[in-house]
Amino acid sequence: MFASLGRLASRRPWFVIAAWVVLAIAVVSLAPALTTTQEESEFLPDHYESVQAAKIQEEKFPGATTPAALIIFEREDGAALTADDQATVDQISKDLGPKLGKDTFVQQVATVGPDGKPNISEDGKILLGVVGLADGSTGFDTQAFDDAKAMRDDIADLNDGTDLKVTTTGSVPQGLDSQESSEQALAIVGIATVVLIVLLLAIIFRSVIICLMPIVIVTIVSFVATGLIGWANEAFDLKADSSIQTILVVVLYGIGTDYILFFLFRYRERLRLGEDTKTAVVHALERAGEAIASAGGAVIVAFLALLLSSLGIFKAIGPALAIAVAVTLLAALTLVPAVVTVLGRGLFWPSKKWRQEPKSARFGRIGENLGRRPGVFAAASGLLLAVLAVFAFGFNPSFDFNSSLPDDVESTEALHTFQDHFAAGASEPVPVIVQAEDGKLDEAELQTFGDALSKADGVAQVYPATLSDDGTTAQVSIVLDSDPVSDQALQDVKGPIRDAAHDAAPDGAEAFVGGTPGIFADLQSAMVRDYKVVFPVAALVIMLILALLLRSLVAPLYLMAAVGLSFAATLGATVIVFQYIGGDDGLIFMLPIYIYLFVTALGTDYNILMIARLREEAREGKEPRPAAAEALKHAGPTIAAAGVILAGTFASLMLSGNSLMMSMGFALSFGIFIAAFVMAMFFTPALTALIGHAAWWPGHGDKKAPKELVDESPSSEDVPVGQ
Repeated sequence: MFASLGRLASRRPWFVIAAWVVLAIAVVSLAPALTTTQEESEFLPDHYESVQAAKIQEEKFPGATTPAALIIFEREDGAALTADDQATVDQISKDLGPKLGKDTFVQQVATVGPDGKPNISEDGKILLGVVGLADGSTGFDTQAFDDAKAMRDDIADLNDGTDLKVTTTGSVPQGLDSQESSEQALAIVGIATVVLIVLLLAIIFRSVIICLMPIVIVTIVSFVATGLIGWANEAFDLKADSSIQTILVVVLYGIGTDYILFFLFRYRERLRLGEDTKTAVVHALERAGEAIASAGGAVIVAFLALLLSSLGIFKAIGPALAIAVAVTLLAALTLVPAVVTVLGRGLFWPSKKWRQEPKSARFGRIGENLGRRPGVFAAASGLLLAVLAVFAFGFNPSFDFNSSLPDDVESTEALHTFQDHFAAGASEPVPVIVQAEDGKLDEAELQTFGDALSKADGVAQVYPATLSDDGTTAQVSIVLDSDPVSDQALQDVKGPIRDAAHDAAPDGAEAFVGGTPGIFADLQSAMVRDYKVVFPVAALVIMLILALLLRSLVAPLYLMAAVGLSFAATLGATVIVFQYIGGDDGLIFMLPIYIYLFVTALGTDYNILMIARLREEAREGKEPRPAAAEALKHAGPTIAAAGVILAGTFASLMLSGNSLMMSMGFALSFGIFIAAFVMAMFFTPALTALIGHAAWWPGHGDKKAPKELVDESPSSEDVPVGQ
């Protein structure tokens, strides 16, 4: 199969290249834009309590949903607000809604609370304007973000000439700042990724064309992949968060460059044996194709396992990443050999050292030591992973997407100002919805219900109930003791507040606690469920791929155990850096799944390369320990080069200035580093050497092949720096 692909690409290279270009143009012209969402509730299924509360609230109390924005009014000199200042605030609030028009997310700007009292801080320095949603607005779409930007401009115009300083925060302004921050992060990460790849390839190959080839190929692939993802999201109503586009850039360039390297190393090897370009392309794809396809297949199925998630964010991200990797894999098996065929030996220009066979002295010595003492290498690398894995138990999940915003954006500064002058929970009262199953609600019973809520732990204040027009539903707003996005608020809502609401609901009625803390509580429950489903399924499918590739039932078991240990070690190291050293209260809740999938899938890539090379050496008649030594000598440099490039591309996420992306960038780059330089290079070959021939049971894939079937050509998986 792979030889056939090689013959097609080498005989009709211009046809293959033209087909990819036409496909890219067609997809770009016809595919819908890739859209994202900031609303956490959209990630949850309908059966969760917070989602049910939001739906009832939208139906019965239109415009009374969670505040879309908060406007913070204060004096420029920091003094208390005067009567004239308050009159100015009232006038700005009255003028703002009509100025923005009917289509905006703004329904009204309220400067008084549900109790009719002004929203002014105890010290008199801050006055708060609460912005409600207009009918039909979600507050989390592109139109709302555009309106938030217009609102800031209009506020500046209305405030011109006053002594006031006016800033905005809340869900819509934070969504706008998050969108702009993501766009900036995408540009930074994209530039850093390209520069890093070019520099590393220049050091490895010293070739101008090889430095540029991944950029051109991945650009074509990204056009096709992004369009296909847009179609998939539209067809299946999938919703991804704003980080997906940045992650796609890193995945496409990182994995794409790795697969290009896997092919180029084999191609260079065949050229060194004296083959012409077309023959070398066919043989290179025949030898590297299985490893590339198996590695890509493992990554794709791992990402597709996210379809089993109960959260919309992972159901969207999983197929998106799977599509990206599938397109990259197809390009690696068709477009890359076609381009290489056209370029021929000029691919390596201006370097001429590619003709020389490297000696691999450094990796040769390490391989010899591993072959003599595999137990020492297995114990040392395993102990390192185990020590780091212990710290994974300290992982504290955070469910606040907005905490990843930079400190210098307006919404963050306004939020800090608000929290300095108001009670922690006042920024977002939590809605408790009471709905009668049959008939209307009694006001006396609602008063009793409110009294019960006020006694629950974590509740600072309870506002009077508001009845719907038909009298069947009531909304009771409560102010928490703690910040609505804090872990304490999550625990309070999940435990005593929901318990109190459910127990105190009037006879024949049902209570639903929603709001941001309710959403976070339900996200936590959904994540626990997903960990129990997604992780095992992904592991089992990858084990099946390994079993089919290696014709063994034993090797996949310890290979996946090693990958699992690498996952725990990566999570543990991230906890050490960001929670223990950095002082963060927690890490974004989705981080373990990202680590698991990337480390499991991409770590398996390197395991496949190493174990396949080890099997190849065994088939040439070497015993397990010498075979492991020789495998490390030849495959070690390949894994090292690919690992450095992929880890480096993920590390570029740390330049985004976004705390979510920084923690994810560190975790994924460290995980790839562990997978390449500890697991695949030392732990896996050392364990295989210790287990011996039993590792290949029942297929005995390490048996020496008949002489006429053995490839007598020299091995050259080596990728020395500067060659």
